[in-house]
Amino acid sequence: MKRSSPPDHLGQHDVTYHTIIATPWEGVRLGLVMHDGALCQVDFLDASTATRSARDPILREVVARLQQYFLESRTPLDVPLALAGTEFQRRVWAALRRIPVGITRHYGDLARELGSSARAVGGACRANPVPVFVPCHRVVARHGQGGFMGQTEGAAARLKAALLAHEVAHPRDD
Repeated sequence: MKRSSPPDHLGQHDVTYHTIIATPWEGVRLGLVMHDGALCQVDFLDASTATRSARDPILREVVARLQQYFLESRTPLDVPLALAGTEFQRRVWAALRRIPVGITRHYGDLARELGSSARAVGGACRANPVPVFVPCHRVVARHGQGGFMGQTEGAAARLKAALLAHEVAHPRDD
């Protein structure tokens, strides 16, 4: 099982995942890592990576929420998180979690709110260890989509577009 780091594809590094699940996006799986009952890492993996069932009950609940999100994007992804990062990164990630499903924010607007720069917000987004759960894909450039996982084109950009389209196309009916 490998960690993603795409230039133009979903590349991989050595990581042992507690579970690997299929996604609705062609060619993409998610690898999840837990630590002390909290989700600490989510990676986008190539579809050639074999799936692995969740054995831990907390992780099974995380997977169940993700699978529901795949069906209805407004499903809350409020699971225990263990986010390792700087104080600034954690502030940015907290702000990202307040962005509602189906809504985007500009890097610059978020930066003004946090008293920072758009580039610093982008750097914190890039360092996000749990994408989807901390929705960095909801932050876009003033003119265009902006980057995702450190890339502005290729597989990562297509994945960001797919995540944004999913959240608009699959709202939960209340």
